[in-house]
Amino acid sequence: MKWSFKKQKGPEWPNDENGEPVPPVYLKHISGGPLDLELALNLLEAYGIPHVSEFPNNGLFGKLIFGHPPSGMEIYVPETMLEDAQNILSAEIVEDEDEEGDEVDEYEGEDDEVEDEDEEKEEYEREE
Repeated sequence: MKWSFKKQKGPEWPNDENGEPVPPVYLKHISGGPLDLELALNLLEAYGIPHVSEFPNNGLFGKLIFGHPPSGMEIYVPETMLEDAQNILSAEIVEDEDEEGDEVDEYEGEDDEVEDEDEEKEEYEREE
């Protein structure tokens, strides 16, 4: 992948068996701040789902004035990818837990071993 200042193109819109572009279908209306809008679009792009955005009412004008569309944004995706896109945007974030119900820390095991060694040294020194 070549680095440049140009914005990278997102996923390509799929074609049907006749070589025609798959028709877009309505996915969801996203309202809120710019972070909500960008999060939804970036999630779709991260999973390779192309999208088309539309700003209803005066959304494009509002985006120009306020920096984000006050009336929100409507997202359309290829008909063949609708179910995947719905699952991605409606998914809940689940944190991994260990057997005891504690959150898993990526470095927990390494740090615990060092702490255990330090505790053993302190106990040994106390016994002497």
